[in-house]
Amino acid sequence: MHRRAADFTSQARERYGLDLSVEEFPEGTKTAADAAEAVGCDVGQIASSLVFEADGDLVVVVTSGSNRVDESRLAGHIGVEAVEMADPETISEIIGWSIGGVPPLCHEADVPVFLDESLLGYERVWAAAGTPTAVFPIGPEKLRRIAGATPIEV
Repeated sequence: MHRRAADFTSQARERYGLDLSVEEFPEGTKTAADAAEAVGCDVGQIASSLVFEADGDLVVVVTSGSNRVDESRLAGHIGVEAVEMADPETISEIIGWSIGGVPPLCHEADVPVFLDESLLGYERVWAAAGTPTAVFPIGPEKLRRIAGATPIEV
């Protein structure tokens, strides 16, 4: 297992008591479509963790692979004027993971997490496990509880 995926798995176990079944795909799961094809699920079941900057603070939005985040809608949910994608260096430095592999939990900083409410319609979703080539399955309601995520319409 890739070192970063092993780090994530260990952190999830230590912090949340989760025994995750991480799957790795050497060809990568960089896009939601790639991930869905690799695991054999609907693209909507891919839980992509995106990091945004809102008035200088970071927030994580776990969105369905079939949706795009409307930044003005997100700003309204958060109560700020505008949000924008955070830059890769900031994400790595503050969240502790690199883009393409940001998991929905086990962040280095305590940041708000929002969950695309459409994910709650699935029995199981697949999220990044610390690298662009590793994912893990989880029930979306369990993910919401563990991540302390607020469901929103993205």
